[in-house]
Amino acid sequence: MKIAFVGKGGSGKTTLSSLFIRHLAANEAHVIAVDADINQHLGAALGLDEAEAAALPAMGAHLPLIKDYLRGTNPRIASAETMIKTTPPGEGSRLLRVREDNPVFDACARTVRLDDGDIRLMATGPFAESDLGVACYHSKVGAVELCLNHLVDGRDEYVVVDMTAGSDSFASGMFTRFDMTFLVAEPTRKGVSVYRQYKEYARDFGVTLKVVGNKVQGPDDLDFLRAEVGEDLLVGVGHSDWVRSMEKGRPSRFELLEADNRMALQALQDAAEDSYELRDWERYTRQMVHFHLKNAESWGNEKTGADLAAQVDPAFVLGERHAGAGVPAPA
Repeated sequence: MKIAFVGKGGSGKTTLSSLFIRHLAANEAHVIAVDADINQHLGAALGLDEAEAAALPAMGAHLPLIKDYLRGTNPRIASAETMIKTTPPGEGSRLLRVREDNPVFDACARTVRLDDGDIRLMATGPFAESDLGVACYHSKVGAVELCLNHLVDGRDEYVVVDMTAGSDSFASGMFTRFDMTFLVAEPTRKGVSVYRQYKEYARDFGVTLKVVGNKVQGPDDLDFLRAEVGEDLLVGVGHSDWVRSMEKGRPSRFELLEADNRMALQALQDAAEDSYELRDWERYTRQMVHFHLKNAESWGNEKTGADLAAQVDPAFVLGERHAGAGVPAPA
């Protein structure tokens, strides 16, 4: 399942996504974690020290490798250079699977050992000083979108993406790439403002959205959130001494996280598992093509000098039937 954590800056989005990742690992799920936030704090939240977090490979820096691998022998893609962040897979494309080893994961993922299991961690890479004036952060996040477009994942397999803050993800179609989107909101007017933006943008695309109230101090905070977001409110999370110790660099074992917060994380997993039953691979593929054609017309054709609409394979529908198929990795 593909899970996104979104919310305004400072909402606790990265902290909650890291707790959810730890919870999944403790429940023996197979997890790929992706830091797609410009601030790149997920590694530290998962226990990496400053040097280890800085040493994570940047997906954006490996974009040529990613494109070349995913292109495979797809005859509709003339060259890796003509692939853009929205390019959909077709017959002959190489697909990514959560549990496999492949050149993309070799270059871009690193194993992180948590208390109760290992996960793979990938990161877009920070927005560097050299990018100023010449690059857009969305071009870095494009590596994530391209990988999600070519990903086949099943039950008990999770790709958890800590998204960039606010509503920036709507600059592309990446917000439609997820089975479940958890929006982290504080019980304040500003805290729910991003929810309203997400709800409006996502309404026409069948995006499953649940609100996780964070920094909830009592029933009044829950009542406020419920009044603002209605049935989209899934659960509230309060103060955590465990999290405070973690942020000081002195984390306890994850099994010592407060019982009510463990129950909240289980509610998130239950909601994610429920969303699995609603999967519609045809709609997923159709939305992928929709945003590819939009990007091709607005900037992609001009940038690449190619007709990117020709990359669409009308007979191809991504799905779990591809889990064991595809072009083999190069030797």
